Amino acid sequence: MQNPIPEIPKAKLEQLAAIPFDSAPSPAFIIETDLLEANARCLKTIKDRSGAKILLAQKAFACFSTYPILKPYLDGTSSSGVNEALLAQEQFGKEIHVYSPAFTSDEVHLLASFCHSLIFNSVQQMAMGLSATEGMDRPEFGLRINPEFSTGETPLYDPCSPHSRLGSSRSTLDDSLSRYPKTILKSLSGLHFHSLCEEDADALEATAEAFETHFKDLIKNCKWLNFGGGHHITRPDYDREKLCQIIDYFQKTYGVQVYLEPGEAVALHTGILSAQVLDILQTGTLSNAILNTSATCHMPDVLEMPYRPNVLGADLPYKRAFTYQLGGLSCLAGDVIGRYSFEKPLKINDRVQFLDMSHYTMVKTSTFNGVPLPAICLYSKKTGLKIVRQFDYQDYRNRLS
Repeated sequence: MQNPIPEIPKAKLEQLAAIPFDSAPSPAFIIETDLLEANARCLKTIKDRSGAKILLAQKAFACFSTYPILKPYLDGTSSSGVNEALLAQEQFGKEIHVYSPAFTSDEVHLLASFCHSLIFNSVQQMAMGLSATEGMDRPEFGLRINPEFSTGETPLYDPCSPHSRLGSSRSTLDDSLSRYPKTILKSLSGLHFHSLCEEDADALEATAEAFETHFKDLIKNCKWLNFGGGHHITRPDYDREKLCQIIDYFQKTYGVQVYLEPGEAVALHTGILSAQVLDILQTGTLSNAILNTSATCHMPDVLEMPYRPNVLGADLPYKRAFTYQLGGLSCLAGDVIGRYSFEKPLKINDRVQFLDMSHYTMVKTSTFNGVPLPAICLYSKKTGLKIVRQFDYQDYRNRLS
């Protein structure tokens, strides 16, 4: 089982451990906002050193109560469709860039009224976009391309496989362009690729080389290039110097504006999912601790990737005196988070703190089985714990009909 989250530095771990968990509802997502702002400052150093523009990828992190913290440091947001774009317009402002595998003409017409750029998945979609916005003051149009190169290890998160539906490969692009007037490229302002997943700058370097090889003739006529997300920029050992060198090369060689749209890097090492032990069930030699949270409903990447999230104060199974399998509340037999060992035996009502739960959690929760959604809280040393949102039966019911 892969564990994609690097170890949290000791100083950050101490900050997270200082959160007064017992003062928060359970379950609850708790964001340490001082650490969040530190990440934003780190991203701004890349902006300042390289001249790149950096967007918050809302698909990873859309806790808009923290947007006032992030806005001073970032250039805007990237969105994956109408709802995220509307949230960006309402809560973040600044530049709004939108990509979707497919838009309807009505969506394009709406988005064109307030977005900075619309990135289409195919030439056919861009042609539709031109028709839908005829007579309007259009945003800049871009195309997502597939460089057919990826360094990722997890097929579920690889958007650059040969038959990926995400973006046009060179052969697909050439075939599509042959069926439209050559003037369609006059409406193209930029190219976008996304190939990385929790990776270092060397992965971007290799991908960018493949991108340049396949699309150099189009890059020459672009105003901007969007290198997507998956850059683990705020990780302590990330090679930020190499990242700036890659950005500098493309901006100087082609006279373009480079965009990055990190999501996970914005919120890396900033969040906790605080849960509670409801029951302990002994099954043979294994103790099952049933929690008031759920991998299925609250942290689905645990099952999709899969990976084993770290737990504050716990270790690998059997390394400490008491080992438990931590399981969730849903009826899914596989709603199991993992096995962990503790110095002391767990008791009913004990708190269990899952680390790195700011990104790809709140944005992916579900109410399957009617499992309650975790509350959302913010914490800083200066202002203390603030409960931003709690959910109840009405939230479950109102999603249904």
